[in-house]
Amino acid sequence: MSRSEPTPSPRRQELLEAAYAYALRSGLGELSLRPLAEEIHSSPRVLLYLFGSKDGLIRALLARARADELAQMRQVAESREKADGLQPIALELWRWLSDETHRGLLTLWVESYARSLIEPDGPWAGFARDTVSDWLTLLASGQPASRRDTEAALTRRTLVLAVLRGAMLDLLATGDTARTTAAVHHQLAALG
Repeated sequence: MSRSEPTPSPRRQELLEAAYAYALRSGLGELSLRPLAEEIHSSPRVLLYLFGSKDGLIRALLARARADELAQMRQVAESREKADGLQPIALELWRWLSDETHRGLLTLWVESYARSLIEPDGPWAGFARDTVSDWLTLLASGQPASRRDTEAALTRRTLVLAVLRGAMLDLLATGDTARTTAAVHHQLAALG
């Protein structure tokens, strides 16, 4: 938060958390203020006052979702045993991605990623690009510092990211954890 931004009000934070829980269940694509306001015990006018517009609310929800995703993924990356390398961090991230309790967040992420590509000037602007950067940075933490900034290291991170995201999309579509996990393990072993 920059110095020029006021501290969010407790009511704004409370409604943001309630709206985030709603978005995890219902998505953002067809978000309408009236049903949302009713669900979170507010009114459309209060939401517009606190967030400036529907787009402002969507931007706040995307920032909240991104912060949640990054915090959880960093925790996963930091909790891995002291094993160095891209493969151990990728396996830990896959365990997190394939955990059924994260389906709501990941489905919201996929929706937001796609909307960012389709509506690059809307409230989703930059979401896809920013999350690619987030994930590549996180994966870099598993690479030796001496090689992290090389083109070869970036290529390996990009390949691992493609494997994880492709398998995640497949898992979200099919629910087939065993098959997608076997594929991820196979590909990461080939990289190792």
